[in-house]
Amino acid sequence: MGMMKTEASLDEKAIVAAAEKALSDIAAIRTEVSKVIFGQESVVENTILAVLSGGHALLVGVPGLAKTRLVTTLGEVLGLAANRIQFTPDLMPSDILGSEVMDQDDSGRRSFRFVKGPVFAQLLMADEINRASPRTQSALLQAMQEYHITIAGQRYDLPAPFHVLATQNPLEQEGTYPLPEAQLDRFLLQVDVNYPELAAERQILLETTGLGETRPAAIIDAQRLIEIQTLVRQMPVSETVVDAILSLVRSARPGQGNASTDKNVAWGPGPRAGQAMMLCARARALYEGRLAPSLDDVFALAEPILQHRMALTFAARAEGMSVRDVIAGLVKQAKG
Repeated sequence: MGMMKTEASLDEKAIVAAAEKALSDIAAIRTEVSKVIFGQESVVENTILAVLSGGHALLVGVPGLAKTRLVTTLGEVLGLAANRIQFTPDLMPSDILGSEVMDQDDSGRRSFRFVKGPVFAQLLMADEINRASPRTQSALLQAMQEYHITIAGQRYDLPAPFHVLATQNPLEQEGTYPLPEAQLDRFLLQVDVNYPELAAERQILLETTGLGETRPAAIIDAQRLIEIQTLVRQMPVSETVVDAILSLVRSARPGQGNASTDKNVAWGPGPRAGQAMMLCARARALYEGRLAPSLDDVFALAEPILQHRMALTFAARAEGMSVRDVIAGLVKQAKG
């Protein structure tokens, strides 16, 4: 029995040591990103949390708010091979996944060769994903879910790690195809990108219109990122936090006994919301310099994790309510 106990405590010691090293790496990542992206702390935080948790993020905001710049900066700071696809209505699945081309050798023999598309990256920027047709969207979303693609019956694995950071324009423009609900659920977080604060915008004007622009340095590499992602999954979560996650997610579903939800919500989040919360709460603890997730992590993540996984009733929308209002109310109830 004594032997088992020692092994367990060694394990705990190893996890604590690994977590403390991860804390310093994450602090360095934060500092490096802030040299290039000014203000937008919660946007930067939530996007990094999605990557540390091993998932994908959807960034929603009007054009010109540095969404693309954030993704390219993250690629450089995290040492990941990054690609960017600009989605357009005429983009085909093969433009993303790749296609087979016919080769002819010296003797005249012909054979097919697969040419990989831009999806074969560790960090994929999918710009204006709601501009592509549903067929093209689903090709990308399937790759996001399965981490491999199949072309002409042949399976090709995507690189590890593989993260998609997609951007979406909230303006109801001509030629946009909103993502279906089931596909939105594939994104761990929805990150809302708002206009910068005055001080940050002043800094943007001064720093980005001169001759030299700051280039971020690589702080970690892909292998180290995978180690941190594994550590996030090993972090213990207290019973209190697990209960808080369950009750918050369940309170957002109609028919579960929450009066305001029954009145305002047409459909609520599925189990993936709870899974996302479990992972992101641990990652957020590390991001904030702590070794264990707390109730504050759960409440802070409620909006980015739940807002794209639920819809309001027609009556609630007619009254001018938003999903964010409903989530804020649920968090307030949960805090008691």
